[in-house]
Order: sequence, then C-alpha cells, then structure tokens
Amino acid sequence: MSTRKREEAMQTSGSRPLLIALLVAGAFFMENLDGTVIATALPQMAASFGARPVDLNIGMSAYLLTLGIFIPISGWISDRFGARLVFTTAVVIFTLASVLCGLANGVGSFVAMRILQGIGGAMMVPVGRLVVLNNTPKDQLISAIATITWPALVAPILGPPLGGFITDHASWRWIFYLNLPLGIVAFIFALVLIPETKSAARPPFDWIGFVISGFGLASLMYGLELIGRPDPVWLEAWAYVIAGFVLLAVAIVHFRRSEHPLIDLSGLKLPTFAVTIWGGSLFRTAIGAVPFLLPLMFQVGFGLSAFHAGMLTLAVFAGNLAMKPGTTPILRRFGFKPVLIVNGILNAIFIAACALFSPDTPIWFIIPVLFIGGMLRSMHFTALNTIAFADIPPRQMTGANTLFSTAFQLTMGMGIAVGAIGIRIGQAISAPLGMSGITAIEFRLAFLMLGVIALLAVLDCLPLDPKAGDNVSRKRKPNAKRAA
Repeated sequence: MSTRKREEAMQTSGSRPLLIALLVAGAFFMENLDGTVIATALPQMAASFGARPVDLNIGMSAYLLTLGIFIPISGWISDRFGARLVFTTAVVIFTLASVLCGLANGVGSFVAMRILQGIGGAMMVPVGRLVVLNNTPKDQLISAIATITWPALVAPILGPPLGGFITDHASWRWIFYLNLPLGIVAFIFALVLIPETKSAARPPFDWIGFVISGFGLASLMYGLELIGRPDPVWLEAWAYVIAGFVLLAVAIVHFRRSEHPLIDLSGLKLPTFAVTIWGGSLFRTAIGAVPFLLPLMFQVGFGLSAFHAGMLTLAVFAGNLAMKPGTTPILRRFGFKPVLIVNGILNAIFIAACALFSPDTPIWFIIPVLFIGGMLRSMHFTALNTIAFADIPPRQMTGANTLFSTAFQLTMGMGIAVGAIGIRIGQAISAPLGMSGITAIEFRLAFLMLGVIALLAVLDCLPLDPKAGDNVSRKRKPNAKRAA
C-alpha cells in the first residue's frame, strides 16, 4: 500500500486507529504483566519443581536474553511477511507458551517455554507498536501512543501484588493460564482490525549484524540481570556488561557501514527521535528502578508487610491512570519541549522526594508524593514515546521502531540494575558520611541518585526546537481533513 493510500485509508477509518491502539495496548499489558507477576511466585514454583528459588532465575534470564536477541530482527520479519501475520503469530506463540509454562513440571521445561515466550514477546511488542504507527494519522498519534504506553507504566506496579494474590488464593500456574483468554481475544480482534501490509522492498537479511547485536544485547542484559540479584558476583556481572557494550559498539559501526543494516540508525539524525534514545534512555533507566526500589524500601527498610508495601505502591499506578486523560490536552496546549523540560524537572524532584520517606513518615505525605510521581511518569512517557516518531518518514518507520524498541527494552531492564547499584553505593558511602544509623539510608541515597539521573535526562531536551513535534500536537482542522 502506498503512503498516499495509507493516509487516505487512515483518514476515513473513523475509530479504527483507536481500536488498534487498544488492541495493541492489551497485548502489551499481557506481555508486561507476565514478566512482573512471576517474581512473587518463585518460592511456590520452586517448591512445585523440587528446586531452589534461585534455580528459577534462569527462567527469568532466558526470557530477557531471548528478547535481546530477537527484538532487533522484528522489523525485518515484519517487512518480509507483513505486520498482521507477524503480530497474530506472535500472539499465538506467546499465549501457547504461557499455557505450557503453567503446565511445566520441572525447571528444564519451564525454561524452554520461557524462551518460546520470549520469541513471541520479541515480535509482539515492537511489531504491535509498528502497527499502531502505520495505521494512525499524525494528528491522532498522541492519543494512540498514550494508549499503548500505559502497560509499561502499570504492569511493574500492579504485577507483584497481583502475582501474590493469585499465588496465595489459587496456584502459581494460573498466572500463566490467565493469558489464554486474553490471547484468544487479542488474536480475534487482530484479524478483524489490522490491515495486511508488506514492504515492497525485500532487503537481504543482515546476518553479521544479527549475530553481533544479538550476542551484545544478550550479554549486556544478562550482566544487568546478574547485578540486580540479591547477592551478585560482581566480577562475572561486569564482565558480561563490558562484553555487551563492546559488541554493541562493534554492531553500531557495522550498521553505519552496511548497505542493508538490520537496525537502521538514520533516525538518529532527527533531533526529535535522538532525544528519545539518548535522554529518553536516562529517563527510562531512572523510572525503571522505582518499582524495584519502592517495595524493597518499604519491606526491608521499613519492615512493612508485602501487602502493605504493595498497597502503597499502588498510589503510583493510580497517578498513572489519573494522568492519562490529561496527556493529550497538555501536549496540544504547551507543546513537547516545554512539557519535556518542566515535567522532566518535576519528575526528578518527586523521585528524589522518596528519599524523605522513613518509617515515621505519615501516610498523608507518602501517598501524594507517589501519586503525583505516577502522574509525572505517565506524562513524560507519553511525550517521549510520541515525539520519537513525530518526524520519522514512512519509509524509515520500521527501522526507527526497531531501534526504539531495542533501546526501550534495554533501558527499562537497566533500571533494576541501576537501582541495585544505587543500594550498594548507598551502603558504601553512608558510613563515611556519618549516616549509617539512619533507617534505610541505602535506599534513600539510591533515590537521590535516581533523581540526579532523571535530571540529567532533561539536558538532552534543551536544544530541541520550540516547535518540535508540532505536526503531531496540533489538532488538524476539520476542513483540512475534508480537503485531504
């Protein structure tokens, strides 16, 4: 389908872009939630398999490594076989693998099914985003991106208490079985809503780029996962991290020189896209650490039960939802650059404000800080994820989406590692600073560090043009639609 015909189809499709965004958001939620609910069920799963909880970490690692290896090829596969076929197939693979995870009777079979799940997830998320981008007019892009953004915000907060509830009142296996009805619904609606498209160009597969980037991403993500464990072997973890960075540097050189690169880096020449990769990665790293640090601080630092810690963190979830109706009007009213700068600074302040929490802090202070922090997270995610594709031409959309998806997955996972490193740094410097007697000081210092990281992310937004992203934030006039 040509660009002109696609635009005409989108203009006459009525509510179809919104329905597609809701469909993809549901699939995203299924994938994001699956990864967060498992952590609370590991002890029960280990007992069922006759293994130690630590033995099941390989299942978590296998999923992350599979994502790292296969996300970069999602764009090429989508262009070759069509986004509709790839997305629906990915939903089927992910759903069936979920059921098989629930039926697993040992660590080996569980790990194998998690790898299969990872293949489905690696195709489902980036291709789902590409479907939304290719079927949404520019003037509706903010609303569409806001819709598909909320799973990444909500799932890390909602997952742990939901996983604990299911495990306590049913069985850990139902964590995976619940994906079956969700997957069936997503599959049916995908067949109805998503048009079939294929790229006219069929470039050869970049095997060299696939191998180098796959090993690099897998090594880096595994090293970060090792750092996030309770008792990491630091030498081993950092060896994987350094090896990953070296391989990715080699991959970048290859992509820049290759005639048909697996990941097209040309989008980085556009400031509106580059800001979401560089500064956006810092922001997502800081934000990705918050759902990891908050429950730990409440439980380990303050001595609260898992239930009470989960209830407090739900304030962040409530803030995310409360902000959703306001993201589009705010971006249309003020534009992207002012929102990214002002909201980014406020984000850093409210992340750092968590360092003020103590066992004696009144709940009337904790809840508003977390609630407003959730609102700011939601606003910033929507702004960053929308401006990323504001100026990307249709022919570069697949490559830009692949790079964005890879960076997104990597930096959100990096947040947990950075949070764990922040705790270790807090433990190391609390005594020299004379703070070792302060309750949960290591967690509080970690939040200060995250606030600084979030503030540094704002610096990348300063050079943006004041009108950056106006082509998606300005509401199209009715007569313009009729004239199109």
